[in-house]
Amino acid sequence: MKLEQATRSNSFMKLAIFGCSGSGKTYSALQLAKGLTKNNQIAVIDTEAGSAALYSNLTSFKVLRLEQPFTPETFIEAITLCENAGCDVIIIDSLSHAWEGAGGVLEIHGHMPGNSFANWSKVMPRHNGLVQKILTSSSHIIATLRAKQDYLIDQSNGRMTIQKVGLKPVQKEGIDYEFTLAFDVDIHHKASASKDRTGLFIDKDPFVITPQTGTKIKEWCNQTSTNNNNHELYRNPTITRTFQ
Repeated sequence: MKLEQATRSNSFMKLAIFGCSGSGKTYSALQLAKGLTKNNQIAVIDTEAGSAALYSNLTSFKVLRLEQPFTPETFIEAITLCENAGCDVIIIDSLSHAWEGAGGVLEIHGHMPGNSFANWSKVMPRHNGLVQKILTSSSHIIATLRAKQDYLIDQSNGRMTIQKVGLKPVQKEGIDYEFTLAFDVDIHHKASASKDRTGLFIDKDPFVITPQTGTKIKEWCNQTSTNNNNHELYRNPTITRTFQ
């Protein structure tokens, strides 16, 4: 055991982006990665049939295409491969497949014989191993997550329109709380922070993610001071933070 002074200097961001189909999760993840990377070594672990390659014009990145079965161990192996290749930003697109994809946790559990409730104690350690691999990685991790979809009827301005909205991430309940930052991206490509330990986005209006967003997060990760300005925001709600 060793007692050390707490500091976030050279820390690694663990970030989730979730939204419904068409919200721009992959695009937003690549924009963040472009601003986060230090050595232009970005990797995309792709379970979406090569969709990330459609955005190869945005920035330089490598692709690791995963094939079925999407077991937790497959994702762990893929993350390790990207780390060993020197990638400082790893995008998992999408982490939802580790839960409900072919060979994912739900399918593994569904095929197990015996008591269904008891079987969760056998399969969940495998999923938890993947979560721990993400949280302890020596690279920045950006995980995209599909969201369960719903439709709302908007009758404002005397007209009725139907809007597609995302609800909660398709993954283990509460998975977004495992991450340092979690962005909910709507169908208009606007992001809002549903979980934010950085204090950078906690009361910010919905915005479009750009490389500058990633740069701002990178600067936060590399700060060496141990000031408590972010925590003061929570203690005193009258404080107004100005965003550049």
